[in-house]
Amino acid sequence: MPPIDLWNPSHPGVLAALVTAWLLGLVHGVVPDEHTCPITFSYAIGSHSGRKGLRAGLLFSLSFTVQRAIASELAWLGLSHWMQNRWLEQALYVPVGLLMAAGGVLMLRQRRVLHLHLMGGCHESELGESAETVRWARMTGWMPAVHGFVAGWGFGAFALILYTTLAPVMPSAAWGWLPGALFGLGTLIVQALAGALFGRLAASRKLSPQAIRDVALLTAARTLLWGGLAYVISGVLATLFPQLAQWRLATGLRVHGLNSIDLPLLLAVVCVAGVGLGTFAIEVHRHRRREASH
Repeated sequence: MPPIDLWNPSHPGVLAALVTAWLLGLVHGVVPDEHTCPITFSYAIGSHSGRKGLRAGLLFSLSFTVQRAIASELAWLGLSHWMQNRWLEQALYVPVGLLMAAGGVLMLRQRRVLHLHLMGGCHESELGESAETVRWARMTGWMPAVHGFVAGWGFGAFALILYTTLAPVMPSAAWGWLPGALFGLGTLIVQALAGALFGRLAASRKLSPQAIRDVALLTAARTLLWGGLAYVISGVLATLFPQLAQWRLATGLRVHGLNSIDLPLLLAVVCVAGVGLGTFAIEVHRHRRREASH
């Protein structure tokens, strides 16, 4: 098997193409973009446990793997030119963002106030909590799977290598789906571990079980809602103003997705570091103060 070049593979054999697809999937799972970190963080942190976070990461990545296998087969059949349409790539931000925002809204709608002043007075001291305390229901379990399938139709550097170089090498249509499936499985390994880590992060705070649940779900809801709105706005602007989508700031790193700062990377940083981690830190501090006062 010839040496594998993950940066610019050219004319690989069948075995080299399959190994390259899997390795690129591993790298893709680490790179923060619109297909990985923001979405996995949101659903996994909302699961508020390592086991459920692992499940959220697996659901998202499994559906992503199915999508990549289908797209790889389509590329083998000669439809890869549709996957290189820059306008379509930018327009995809809109449905991905809408799905994220919808997931956030669904989480927010599952809140229920701890008690209602329907008849007579209410003594908050008897409850031991503020009248504005909000209890959360459970996270919508099927959303990561739907989201993973839709988000997978993005066409970044990884997808272009997969569809234009690796999938066409396969000897027949019966093999055409395999590079995409291996790419997805590589991403799945990393994202499942990340999901378990994010979920464990929520569960490891020194708070009561209900407070952990409240913090985790509020963090997930805000990350999905505001991150989704950011993706929608960016998709619309990039579609109307193509020069915005072509903006790049080179970083000097020879890693796809990290070789330059562009719109997807900025969105990932805003969603996770800004909204997600910011909300998580603030809410943990607020709940600790509340529990200490009680």
